[in-house]
Amino acid sequence: MASRKRLSPEESRKSALEAARALLIETGPQSVTLKAVSARIGRTHANLLHHFGSAAGLQKELARHLAETVCESIKDAVRASRAGLGSPREVVDLAFDAFDKEGAGALASWMILTGNEDALTPIVETIHHLVDEIAPEEAGPHGDLTRVHEDTLALVLLAMGDALIGSALARSLKLPDTAARDRAERMLLNSIAAATQPG
Repeated sequence: MASRKRLSPEESRKSALEAARALLIETGPQSVTLKAVSARIGRTHANLLHHFGSAAGLQKELARHLAETVCESIKDAVRASRAGLGSPREVVDLAFDAFDKEGAGALASWMILTGNEDALTPIVETIHHLVDEIAPEEAGPHGDLTRVHEDTLALVLLAMGDALIGSALARSLKLPDTAARDRAERMLLNSIAAATQPG
């Protein structure tokens, strides 16, 4: 019988989080369990219990992992946009994809519905950290940090709502599936224009 490769605690956690992310995208948040993840990576249930404490702990760490990964991409996109190498639409698409295609919206909703009260904490903390980092640079010459915070709040709420009911609602209103993304892009463009206006 071949022995399994011994992983460091950090490698083991990372492997588990990547497997949990794959399960989330493939089959939804209800499949992110210690049993399913341990089976996918060939580790024991006890091993994952040691690292995460419970399925709720695993889901919370997955939420943090997703948020950190996405926020790094958004930070890069914001900086590229500032340098004239990207656009506000790229920032919008990254945020919307995080909640939709990457499953963060479904995961957060599932965690809340199953009684994990602090489900959104890692997502909220990571976004807050991102905003604190980029807000002074994004506020423009007039130093309007409130505008950046408001734009972030609106963008995240639009992305979360769109991930949960956006397509169905857009269809019922006879709007294109991209309507919420289009609205978010206009919001950012208007905000950028207002920030660069003199006086």
